[in-house]
Amino acid sequence: MATPGKWELVNKRNKKATFTKNEKKLARKALSENMPRIDPVAPLKPSETLFELGFERMGKKQNKEQVPPISSSEQLLQKPPTGGKVIKKSCGDSGPKHRTFPSLEAAIKALNLKELQEQMDKSQDLFPGNPSVWVKDLAGYLNYKLQAPESDPTLSQFSYDYPYSLASKDLKNIIKSMLGKASDSLEHFFDHCIYTMLREQDKTAGESLHGYRICVQAILAEKPQIATMNLGKYLEMLRSQYNKPIKCLSIMWALGQAGTDLAEGLKVWLNIMLPVLGIKTLSAFAISYLDRLLMMHSNLSKGFGTIGPKDFFPLLDFAYMPNNSLSSNLQDQLRQLYPKLKLLALGAKPESALHTYFPSFLSRATPNCPPDMKKELVRCMVECLTTDSNSFSVWRQLYTKHLSQSSLLLNHLLETWDNIPVKVQKSLQETVRSFKVTNEELSVKGALNSQEISACNSACSNILQKLRGGGFPWFRLLLVLMTFAAGFVLYDIRVHGSFNASSSAHILQQSGLMSITEQAWNKVSYYSRQGYSWVETNTPQYYSEAVTMLGPSLELGWRKLSESAVYIKDNLSYHVSWIIENLPKFAQWLHSNLPDTVFHVVEYIKELLLFVHQNYILPIVEYLKIVIIHWWRQFVNSCEGEINWDCMKKHFVNTTHVTWGYLQNTTTSIKNWAASVIASY
Repeated sequence: MATPGKWELVNKRNKKATFTKNEKKLARKALSENMPRIDPVAPLKPSETLFELGFERMGKKQNKEQVPPISSSEQLLQKPPTGGKVIKKSCGDSGPKHRTFPSLEAAIKALNLKELQEQMDKSQDLFPGNPSVWVKDLAGYLNYKLQAPESDPTLSQFSYDYPYSLASKDLKNIIKSMLGKASDSLEHFFDHCIYTMLREQDKTAGESLHGYRICVQAILAEKPQIATMNLGKYLEMLRSQYNKPIKCLSIMWALGQAGTDLAEGLKVWLNIMLPVLGIKTLSAFAISYLDRLLMMHSNLSKGFGTIGPKDFFPLLDFAYMPNNSLSSNLQDQLRQLYPKLKLLALGAKPESALHTYFPSFLSRATPNCPPDMKKELVRCMVECLTTDSNSFSVWRQLYTKHLSQSSLLLNHLLETWDNIPVKVQKSLQETVRSFKVTNEELSVKGALNSQEISACNSACSNILQKLRGGGFPWFRLLLVLMTFAAGFVLYDIRVHGSFNASSSAHILQQSGLMSITEQAWNKVSYYSRQGYSWVETNTPQYYSEAVTMLGPSLELGWRKLSESAVYIKDNLSYHVSWIIENLPKFAQWLHSNLPDTVFHVVEYIKELLLFVHQNYILPIVEYLKIVIIHWWRQFVNSCEGEINWDCMKKHFVNTTHVTWGYLQNTTTSIKNWAASVIASY
């Protein structure tokens, strides 16, 4: 039986309790009267900022023991007369909304720095010894106050230090002061800013992120290495957001602010942006960031050692391989940046690093390689051979596995043989000889790639011929001819006893040169004797007069010159040492900042010279060769097929007579022309 206000249930074994209608009504009434009631609480007082609300709650919690309890009569007075129903306020009465400014410049100008400092002081009072909370409050306050429209997540139309560059000096001092107090928590604060930015971007009507962006830039301006401490984590985060390009660009922008330091900026680009270079929505920002980074830092030496072979060759493939995931415009931009990237990869001492790049250059230079890339690969391999001598030993080790590539390189060396330094030619000789031995061994074994072996063998033979022959030795030929002529004359004089009885004198007499030679010798002897006698007679007199007149002046001048030399040496030694120290840096800066047009002009001049060499000089040499062969055949035929001394003497006398007659006629013509010109005046 149930008493009013309580439930009593009597169960017998294998029987269920039953209730009448009246009992059920009474039970429901008793249950409703004994249930706890929810009394409506007065709505919270709207706060000017979210941070004041949080601070007021903390203050109330701390002073809770000092507040007296509310009496039951007061609780009854606070109940609304609506029968326990809560009346909802409209959305328009919920409190003041964020104030949105037309531009970020206006928002920063309207920022009350005194109020900001007060909020930071209050945060430090409420959370002593917890600097991570202070900087989080700083970022939240700035983002709450700096509400202005955002253009795009990369801020590509602004300078690299926007929006931090808009902050006033006082605002920067406040931010730097707070970051200095939380120096041990900056990595955690940096992560907090990025994660908060991503959360806001998940919201349909999220806040603008200028405050967090300013904090990110302020952190990395002081410690750019914070962005590169855990790049693997951010790469995984980036890969998980591929379907949300705005978030990906925000992550890339935030990490890219480490570009104030060239080495850290390159680490970000190689570990974060290079892996996503094939994604269309992210590639444009990756290329533009690299362009801006290399433009910001004219001194590339600070980035030496950052790019290694495993980073450089993907860049080479992206720059020169057609039909890759980059658009043609982006590929052209990357190709323009390639020389600087190559300079960064080779580092300060390319002569000790290039041999590590040679294997990858050689393996990529296949017959099916695109022309532009093949040209660049061959140029790089030649640079490896000319700069780093260890590249030859690496090439010898890889030769049998890369016969087609080696054939390409050997033929290029043949085509540009005149441009190769002599030192490299000597080093190449040993390498080519080892290639010849290897080719013979492969031919004996009957290798399948016989066509490639024959091509390499032919190129090696041509190079060895170049090494043995070299250019035409005109100087040596002239020296041999002069030595032979002098030896012949001396032998002739010795055999005949005197010059007049020798064959040489008879030849000179028959050709008419003997009288001319005698006249010339007599005149030279006469004037030589006259000059010697004049010098012997007058030199002592003139020397004494010169010493008397010019001696004091010369001594004074010599003394002044010595003093000037000492003064110049003392004053210019520092400048000379400074120039010697900084000249390599200037040359490196000039190389990195020289416009590409200069290199294009040099390439055009080189191609022009090659064109002239191939189309004009070589045909002229061939024509002269044909003329000499034709002349020699005529000479042999005139001697009736047998060349002897009498025939050669006859031709020499005839040639001398013809040449002498031509010279006489020419001299007479010039003399007559000069006489007529003088007479006309």
